[in-house]
Amino acid sequence: MTLDFLLTTLIIVATPGTGALYTLAAALGGGRRSAIIAAFGCTLGIIPHMLAAALGLAALVAAEPRLFEAIRYAGIAYLVWMAIGLWRSGLAADPAAEPRQEAWRIIRKAVLINLLNPKLSLFFLAFLPQFVTPADTAPLVTMAFLSLVFMAVTFVVFALYGVAASAMRQGLVTRPRRMRVVNRLLSGGFLVMAGKLALAQR
Repeated sequence: MTLDFLLTTLIIVATPGTGALYTLAAALGGGRRSAIIAAFGCTLGIIPHMLAAALGLAALVAAEPRLFEAIRYAGIAYLVWMAIGLWRSGLAADPAAEPRQEAWRIIRKAVLINLLNPKLSLFFLAFLPQFVTPADTAPLVTMAFLSLVFMAVTFVVFALYGVAASAMRQGLVTRPRRMRVVNRLLSGGFLVMAGKLALAQR
C-alpha cells in the first residue's frame, strides 16, 4: 500500500456522493446512532463491487450493455424513490417521541444505494489494479487488502460526516420549517445523483 493509494482513496471517499448523502439524511432523521449504522451500511455496499472487480465480473457488466442498463435504471428508480420519501418526510418537535428506525432497514437502504450503481463496479475495475504491481505474486490478496483499506476509510469518513450532521439535528427538529427545507435540499441532492446516473456511460 502506498501513500498515493491512501491520498487518492481519501479524495474519492471525501467527495460527496449518494452514500455520503444518505448518511447525512440518516443522521438528521435519526441522530448519531442512525448515522453510524448508515455509514456501516454504505461500507458494506462496496463489497459486491470490489468482489466483482477482483473476480472479473465487473468486466462482464462493462461488456454486456443490457445488464449495465438494467442495474442503472434500477438505481435511478431507487434514488428517485429515496428523493420522494425525503421530500414528504418530517420530524416531530420532540426527537424522543420519534420511533427508532431498525438498524437492518437503514443498512438495507444503504447497501441498495451502492449495489444499484453499476458505475461503482467499473470504477473499482479501473481503480484497484493501478496499485497492484506486475511483479506481485498474489495480486488478488493485494487487491483484497487494498479493498479493506478503502472500506475502512469509507466508514471513518462517512461516520464523521454523520456525526457532524447529527450535532446540528437538535437545532433543526424543533424548527419544522427549517427541517422541511433541509429534507427538500437532501431530496434534491438524490435527484441530482439520479440524474448523474441517468447520464452515465459505460
